[in-house]
Amino acid sequence: MRIDSLDVSLIELFTDFPGIGVMECSKRLGVARGTVQNRLNRLHESGVITRIAPHIDAAAMGYPVTAFCSLRIQQNLGHDGMAGKLARIPEILELHTVSGSSDFLVKIVARSTGDLQRVLDAISSTEGMGRSSSSIVLATHFENRVIPLARDAALRNPEPAPEPGGRSRNGVQRNGGTLNAARKNIGHNAQ
Repeated sequence: MRIDSLDVSLIELFTDFPGIGVMECSKRLGVARGTVQNRLNRLHESGVITRIAPHIDAAAMGYPVTAFCSLRIQQNLGHDGMAGKLARIPEILELHTVSGSSDFLVKIVARSTGDLQRVLDAISSTEGMGRSSSSIVLATHFENRVIPLARDAALRNPEPAPEPGGRSRNGVQRNGGTLNAARKNIGHNAQ
């Protein structure tokens, strides 16, 4: 799907403030409520936005240790069968089938390094599991970083021609006034 700068502003706003209402969003972005609702519907229907939910911090819930594990499985159960078994371990936050020398890459959390050993033991004792290798995260510099990707996609997609009155069809002033004001309102530097 092609996205433009208004779509990016909506994505940024709902990422930073998942509970914001459509009316407040329209005020902050300086566009009509109907425009915001139509854009959100289009972004949902196309799968660009899959859900609007708060970001949950595992460390704040008592799980400050994060690790990534590469897992090899016995091939007789297959990836889907093993994924179902591993889904029973609540500390596994993400599970990805990968190429290369491993079958899965998992992101896990634990209450301490001792607790991490318990989680790794639970993974290793899962029927059909082969070898595993883990790395403890020392620092996270960024994660789930999709806003720069959305901005890049919008830059690669020229905006529609301006309508009379200096606004493009998406409601954003071509000189960046509305978009820049919106970015200030949501705490971003206009660039």
